[in-house]
Amino acid sequence: MTSVALGPAEQLDPRLLEHRRELTGYCYRMLGSIFDAEDAVQETMVRAWRGIADFEGRSALRSWLYRIATNVCLDQLNGRQRRALPMDLSGSPYPPVEASLAGRLPASAWVEPVLDRQVIPEDGDPAEQAVAKESVRLAFVAALQHLPPRQRAVLILREVLRWKAEEVAQLLDTTVASVNSALQRARATMADLDGRPAPRSLDSDDRALLERYLDAFERYDIDAFVQLLHEDATQHMPPFEMWLKGREDIGTWMLGPGAGCKNSKLIPTSANGTPAVAQYRPAEGGGHVPWGLHVLEMEGGRIAHISSFLNLDCELFAALGLPTSL
Repeated sequence: MTSVALGPAEQLDPRLLEHRRELTGYCYRMLGSIFDAEDAVQETMVRAWRGIADFEGRSALRSWLYRIATNVCLDQLNGRQRRALPMDLSGSPYPPVEASLAGRLPASAWVEPVLDRQVIPEDGDPAEQAVAKESVRLAFVAALQHLPPRQRAVLILREVLRWKAEEVAQLLDTTVASVNSALQRARATMADLDGRPAPRSLDSDDRALLERYLDAFERYDIDAFVQLLHEDATQHMPPFEMWLKGREDIGTWMLGPGAGCKNSKLIPTSANGTPAVAQYRPAEGGGHVPWGLHVLEMEGGRIAHISSFLNLDCELFAALGLPTSL
């Protein structure tokens, strides 16, 4: 989709822009990509701007915008292959050797990360924020991609945004019975995929663990680094198809193919409802350049999973609003 500049729309009706962040979160859950989500929201705003004169308050502005955004997302998803994570595509981990970087897929194949600040209201109700964070966790977003698009919309609207069945039926131009049936099928699929992580808040132990992660990685003390991981921790690195399991293999890989990460600089942030760090690798001419966003899953005082999204095409950090140089 080609982004369309809004031009005077932003000046004409700023009420539309009040909903941009929550619409971005909705479209991200639907599409699994921050690039596609931002395009979808831009298209939603353009369509709303063009139709605002005929809107005349027949329904709530928010509901009307969600109707437009849903139709934009359904159009985008028509005939498209689902996005995934490396562990979804391969049944077994990869040995930590040089050939692990041989397999690579285009960006359109992968579920992409999103920073919390792009999709979660900063001043919302704490309970609502907890639900919002849970519903952008990578496991949940990846599981959503298994659902047919209309089931996906129903599940998000009913269980994440807490819309009533009657409201969803009206939005999708269908019946309440159809909505309830789609929700039941979607719930069954998500249960089979175990895609809904248990909600939890970042506590002081997690913050201390994140600090130790930053310290060990920047010193590239791999012995200290692997001690922060669960024994059966996993790691994957889109756009590469490989994934690793076990802290010993992760450590071996980091001392082998991953050794170029030595002397990196890290910036802590939060992405997909969990702690994350932006990594900048040393540049040949000096300084540091964007390299990867590590999204961390913490369990029981250790790191259970690392999703390292690599910035190989130099676009990811810009899309996430992260510094593009240090």
